[in-house]
Order: sequence, then structure tokens, then C-alpha cells
Amino acid sequence: MTHNNAAKASELLRLHQAPEILQVINVWDAITAKVATDVPGTAALATASHSIAASLGYEDGENIPVDLMLEAAGRIAASTTLPVSADLESGYGSPGETIRKAISVGIVGANIEDQMRPLADAVAQMASAARAGQAEGIDFVLNARTDAFLKGKDRDPADVLADAIERGRAFLDVGATTVFVPGLLDEPTVAALVDGIGWNKVSVINVPGSLAPAKLQELGVARISYGPWTQRVALTAFADATAGLLAGGALPEGTRALN
Repeated sequence: MTHNNAAKASELLRLHQAPEILQVINVWDAITAKVATDVPGTAALATASHSIAASLGYEDGENIPVDLMLEAAGRIAASTTLPVSADLESGYGSPGETIRKAISVGIVGANIEDQMRPLADAVAQMASAARAGQAEGIDFVLNARTDAFLKGKDRDPADVLADAIERGRAFLDVGATTVFVPGLLDEPTVAALVDGIGWNKVSVINVPGSLAPAKLQELGVARISYGPWTQRVALTAFADATAGLLAGGALPEGTRALN
């Protein structure tokens, strides 16, 4: 592990612990990483596993070979001066080993999904991930994800919330930095998660209809990411431009040579 990567890990940890909310823009290749890095205000990047898989012809959900995912993450890390956190799904069968390999290619933080495994199994999974970062001697940022809301749409919302809080606390106890609770969450739910898991310990994804970053900071959220939605923004623009060109139009005004 190079001193540079150790410094990036420490900086990523500082950004998660700072009172200001951290927004990480999700990227999927070297050019999106470069473009995001060059935008003033960008402090860190995160990969999006869904977007990387889609760009390489794979369905989301650990269908892409782990070595291909790690190669893509490494290319992203090598293309920016900023710290990079990788979305490593549920760890591809071995969270600790996958994180060890990710650190070797320059990644200094990761999302790991619990996929609502039995609690003891999920805690063991997160403990393995945290130990891997510690063993490499860096301030590795584990953004431990619980899928309570994503997989709990048919359950009593109060039970789903209680599950997310119980799991989040357990993940923090074994070394997670933050707890990622994806879903379209309203203000009372976010407030309850922060109250139950901890101030500046909850990480969320923003999707269309989500609370504004300023409101999330006010509620005590540590981090916002955007998952596959940044790629969807780019693909929407690409599809619209394609349709316009095929209909006899011109390239959009204001298009910049960012590549």
C-alpha cells in the first residue's frame, strides 16, 4: 500500500466524519471519473456496480466476474487524484478477499450489501470486510449497506425501520464507518434512522423524489450517493441526441469536448 493511497483513505474517512454532508458522484469508467474530478466541489468519487456492469454487458447483481469489476474500479482509481470508494455488491462470495484486492488497485472505501441475510451472517460478512481494511493498514471506509427497505416493500414499515436500525448498529459495532440505507426515504424515516443508528452515521442514495442535500444534512445524514442514476442521466442525453440526429437535427448546442 502506497503512502498516497493511505493518505486518500484518511481523507475519505475525514470526509465521512466531517459535519458537512459528503456527496459522492457515482462513475463507471475512467472518463466519467476524470470529468467528475474536474468539476469544482468534487471531493471524492464512488463507483456504481450497476453502471459498470451495464457498460460491460452484464446484468446487475454480481453477474459480472469479480476480477472484471475490480479492473474497472482500478482504472477509475488510477484516473483521479481523489479518493475512490467502490460498490462491491455483497463481496462476490468473499468480502474480505475482495476488499483486499480492491485496496491493491487503489480503492480506499467500499459498499458491501447485506442482501438481508440472517443477521448473524450479515454481521460476520461486515466484520470480515472491516478486518480486511484494517489488515492493509489504512483508514478504509466501509459503507455497510442494509437492504431492509429495498427488500421490505411488502412488510410493516415499522418492522422494516426497526430491522434497518438493528442491522446498522450491529454493522457499526464490527467496524463499519457508515450505514448505507438505500430507498426512497421520506423525512420522518430519515430522521428515525439517524436517531436510531447515529448522527453522521447514515448514508443514503438520492433518486428522483428524494430529499434535498440541505435537508439531509440538517437531519444528520453523513453521505449521499446517486448509484446508477448518473449513468441514466448520461444515457438519457445520449438517447435524446440520437433521436434528434436521426430526425434530421443537429448536435445539441453547448456540447463540450470533455473526452
